[in-house]
Amino acid sequence: MVTRDTVWANGTPCWVDLGVADIAKASAFYAALFGWEAPPAPPGAGGYTVCRKDGRQVAGIGPGMGPPGSPSSWTTYLAADDAARAATKITRAGGQVVTGPVDVMGQGRMAIATDPAGARFGLWQGRENTGAQLANEPGSLSWNENLSHDFDGNKSFYQAVFGYEFGDIGDAGFRYATLKIGGNEVAGIGELDDSFPPGVPAHWSVYFGVADTDAAVAKVGDLGGTTLRPAWETPYGRMAVVADNHGAPFSLITVASPDPG
Repeated sequence: MVTRDTVWANGTPCWVDLGVADIAKASAFYAALFGWEAPPAPPGAGGYTVCRKDGRQVAGIGPGMGPPGSPSSWTTYLAADDAARAATKITRAGGQVVTGPVDVMGQGRMAIATDPAGARFGLWQGRENTGAQLANEPGSLSWNENLSHDFDGNKSFYQAVFGYEFGDIGDAGFRYATLKIGGNEVAGIGELDDSFPPGVPAHWSVYFGVADTDAAVAKVGDLGGTTLRPAWETPYGRMAVVADNHGAPFSLITVASPDPG
């Protein structure tokens, strides 16, 4: 379990949020699945709700981005010491800044960008809102990874922007590396190979920890979601890929429950 009340190191996935058409419906889904508390959004926040687990903020749910009819999706935000400087690096390295950087009600400074392969991600320069306050326990963020058809190109891009080091953990059938900051593994980057369905675009995946992956998959179905890839064993925990009741995909992974003592 990780608890944190200070800003995350530059380049670390520090926040995730969900863009949907029906915030109340999505909030009820995740409250039932993960035990999140989703209080009403404050005035002036455009309906954006900060969800909490055991009193600590874990994720956001807000209006969907893009034109009407755009699919619901989770966005990964990477911590930026200086969002404006990071945005400049993104452009120089071949990415595109879609929105911002802009100030968000004194909470921090945000931008939305895409990498050269087309995967969308956010930047978050924390101020009053430092990002996720709980991670790596059931009901909270556990992992983030970038997947694309240009593994080498995206590695070069993210290294140029955030200075990552890499830990190669792929094999002959799957190219994959961890992204490291100061020697610590903070995220992953991999290749969309033939094991993925045709047409899957480059994207950032969001993983949430659960105590029992199979039980969580069944719960997703009960709540109106769907299973995209049934649970399977990995060296890092039992995983599954699902979609919520708006069709937004995310992954589940078994993590250890906190010691009550």
